Amino acid sequence: MNTKPIAALFAGILMASCGTSKNSSNDLAVNTPIETFINLSHIVNDKAPVTINPGRFTNETVTYRLPRVVQGTYSVSDFGKYVDDFKAFDYDGNEMPVEKADVNTWTITNAKKLDKITYLVNDTFDIEEVGGIGGEQPFSPAGTNIEQTNDVLNLHGFIGYFDSLKNNQYKLDVTAPSNFTRSSALQEVASKTSEDGRFVTTSYFATRYFDITDNPMFYGNLTVEEFQVGDIKIVLSVYSPNKVHSAASLKDAMYKMMKAQKAFLGDINSTPRYDIFLYLSEGLPESPKGYGALEHHTSTVVVLPEASSDEELAESMVDVVSHEFFHIVTPLSVHSEDVHYFDYNNPTFSKHLWMYEGVTEYFATLFQVNQDLVSEADFYNKIIQKIQGAKNMDDAMSFTIMSENVLKDPYKDQYLNVYQKGALIGMCIDIILREESNGQRGILSLMKELSSKYGKDKPFEDDKLIDEIVAMTYPSLRAFFDTHVIGDTPINYNDYFNKVGLEIGEGRIETNYVFNGGALIFAADPQAGKIFFSEAVKDNSFWNDNGVQPGDVLKAVSGTEMTMQNANQLLQLMFSWNPGQAIDVTLERNGEDVELKTTTTQSYTFGEGIIEKPDATEAQKKLREAWLKG
Repeated sequence: MNTKPIAALFAGILMASCGTSKNSSNDLAVNTPIETFINLSHIVNDKAPVTINPGRFTNETVTYRLPRVVQGTYSVSDFGKYVDDFKAFDYDGNEMPVEKADVNTWTITNAKKLDKITYLVNDTFDIEEVGGIGGEQPFSPAGTNIEQTNDVLNLHGFIGYFDSLKNNQYKLDVTAPSNFTRSSALQEVASKTSEDGRFVTTSYFATRYFDITDNPMFYGNLTVEEFQVGDIKIVLSVYSPNKVHSAASLKDAMYKMMKAQKAFLGDINSTPRYDIFLYLSEGLPESPKGYGALEHHTSTVVVLPEASSDEELAESMVDVVSHEFFHIVTPLSVHSEDVHYFDYNNPTFSKHLWMYEGVTEYFATLFQVNQDLVSEADFYNKIIQKIQGAKNMDDAMSFTIMSENVLKDPYKDQYLNVYQKGALIGMCIDIILREESNGQRGILSLMKELSSKYGKDKPFEDDKLIDEIVAMTYPSLRAFFDTHVIGDTPINYNDYFNKVGLEIGEGRIETNYVFNGGALIFAADPQAGKIFFSEAVKDNSFWNDNGVQPGDVLKAVSGTEMTMQNANQLLQLMFSWNPGQAIDVTLERNGEDVELKTTTTQSYTFGEGIIEKPDATEAQKKLREAWLKG
């Protein structure tokens, strides 16, 4: 996925626990846009009615699909399984026969008589609890929500396409209560209020189906703030069900972050507007549980816990949204034919997740130290955590082969390594480029060169990208790619740290309240439905100093009972704690409750850390300065 799911940090414990005109294909006799309607003012059993009017067909048979996979994700979502009561009607209003070919596909014969299609869409948020409706489920930021106070309109969950008409124009009408705030990344063309004033129908225009899937919307009781960062307008839309947070409360943190990102990127400017849609989850059984974000070309949908403090939420938003914003570099400006000509039903995937996700994640980490948002020590700590995280994955697996086969076993279980080793690949390339150029070039300048060569409307050939990068840079990159990206040899990171006067050494290092470095300090008993501290808690100074023992069951956090269903949410909450914060944790030890009410202090552990070499030369220090601050 081109996502950064925070919940993925805890996946291990839970796994252990259980165009401008109609297409000329002769499908249509007239060049009119495909008209689509979503009616949020007439919800039927928590389902939204959708109507599709494609215009008049000339073919005898047509196929309509909802996406099996959507761009930005690297897993199966099967949005067709959330569709009920699918019907086709002729021009006389008679219902026509429809064959459901598979979970996402409907075939209609005698299509010359087809007037319209109707169906109901169930939202995905309500079905995320364990059990669901079976099979793989959409990652929450790619999902949909339909309720009285909020609608999350990832449009790929509502609107489908006819096989040969994905490049056709779309006209979308959305009818909703007039008291709803509307926030959309899609071009609005008209708005009409009903005679009684209760409802408003807003009309949008999309040049092709891709623009339907690439432009999410929020409707409901939202707060919205707009601000300018250089020549990019940022629109921040927030839904907080209990009004704990607002767009106004997050505006300053987002402005500071995105101003720093824009300064880091320099003259890369591929979008005049960027939308951030934040849904805050209450943590209820019907609430979304996949925390993180899904990038679109000029927007992102984020799902995070509402229970976070202002500081915790701001920190999470910086980590998550910075990653998604950097996707304006890749895949927006630099992408392969697999991305440019995406097949929603049977997609092929690029070999270069090391670039799409890895380099993006590296930028999201590097820019913070580059722009003085974090210290060098904090930056090194994040890098060492990625090294330790990569060691927990299959480190002897070709990254290009994994990327190309990411939906298949055994590769799909290694996807999360794009945020660990993928970022580290970006780091190594950056250091190599700095060394070869005496500090003048880095991976950001390389991505700028690739952006200039290609851009959003010109894809590269997947098999030729690495050859092109080597030709544009230095022969030393050839050996690195052949050995560690195409090849399956693990990276010796000290080889690259040495170039900048650093090394990996043992010592006392800063950590947090969920990990020791990159190692989780919790385990699970799935039969009993319990999360408990492992032996590793002995090496976590905060918990150890507060008397926590191996085997202590994590019973409640801040008054919320811990279950297997909400474990990710509460662990994420703990992960975002900062020193100096008052906490309330209930443990169970030998059948008795133990209350821990205290104030957090910086936690330390013993293990690997990145430290300066005692014999680091001035040349190495100068190269390090160019790497971190250049």
